[in-house]
Amino acid sequence: MFVYIIRRFLQTIPVLLGVIFVVFLIMKLVPGDPAVLIAGEGATEETIETIRNDLGLNDPLLVQYFSYLKDIVQGDFGESIRSNRPVFDEIMVRLPITMELALISILFSIVLGMIAGILSATKPNSIADITIMLLALIGVSFPSFWIGLMLIFYFSVQLQIFPVAGWDSWMHIVLPSITLGAMGAAIIARMTRSSMLDVIRQDYIRTARAKGLKNRVIIYKHGLKNAIIPVITVIGLQFGVLLGGAVITETVFAINGLGRLIVDSIYARDLPMIQGTVLTASVIFVIVNLIVDTLYRYFNKRIELD
Repeated sequence: MFVYIIRRFLQTIPVLLGVIFVVFLIMKLVPGDPAVLIAGEGATEETIETIRNDLGLNDPLLVQYFSYLKDIVQGDFGESIRSNRPVFDEIMVRLPITMELALISILFSIVLGMIAGILSATKPNSIADITIMLLALIGVSFPSFWIGLMLIFYFSVQLQIFPVAGWDSWMHIVLPSITLGAMGAAIIARMTRSSMLDVIRQDYIRTARAKGLKNRVIIYKHGLKNAIIPVITVIGLQFGVLLGGAVITETVFAINGLGRLIVDSIYARDLPMIQGTVLTASVIFVIVNLIVDTLYRYFNKRIELD
C-alpha cells in the first residue's frame, strides 16, 4: 500500500507542473497589462516600463514561466495588486474557511446521498424510490445560487431561523453547506442506487440470502462494499465541483473564503491573486484524486498496485 501511494504521489508531480503552466499561460492571455494596473491611472510611460522590467514582463514567455515556477516552489506567489500583501498570506487566511465549507458540504452529500441511494435501491419502484429519485432530479436540475437564494428567503427572511450571511457559528454553516452539497447529494444518490441495483442482483447476494443472512448484513457488509467503488469516483469528482461551487455559494452568503477572494480578484483584475487562488484550488483537487486512488485500493484489493 505504501509503495502504491508513493507511486501515485510521484505521478501527480507532472500533473501539477502542467496545471501551473496552464494557469500561467491563461493569465498571460488575459487582456490587460499588470504594469498599468500597478502604476495606476495617470502613470507615465517610463514608470510603466520600469515596472514591467522589475516584474520581468519583458522577458521571453518561457523565462517568465520558469521564474514563476521557481517562485512557486519557494512558496512565493507574488504580491496582490489590490492590497500589496503577499498572495500566499491572503490565501492562507481564506483557505481554511473554504475547506471547512467544502468538507462539511461533501460530508452532507455523502451521508444524505448514500442513505437515499441505498434506500431507493433496496425498494425499487416503490413510493420511496420514486420520491427520492424525483428529489435527486430536482437537486441536479436547479443551480446552486437559486437554491441558496430560496433557502435565504424561507429560512432567514421568512422564518428567521438561520442568519443571512457570515461564517461565525454553526448557525451560519447550515444553509451554505446545504446549498453547496445539494447537487452532490443528488448525484451520489443516483450513482449509489444504480451501483447497488447492479450488486444486489448478483449471484453471491442470492446465495447470502439463501443462507439466511439478515438483510442488513447483506446490504451493508456484502453489497455496499462492492458497490462503493464507482460512488468513490463520484465523490472525488464532486469535491472538485464543490471547490468551484464555493465561488458562487460564498458570494451569495457573503462568506470571506477562497471563492469570494477569486471573485473580488477578478473584479479588481488582480492577476497574481487570481493565479494563486486558481493554482491552490487545482492542487487541492489533485490531492483529492490521490486520496480517491488510495481508497480504491483499500476497498478493492484486486486493484493492481502498478
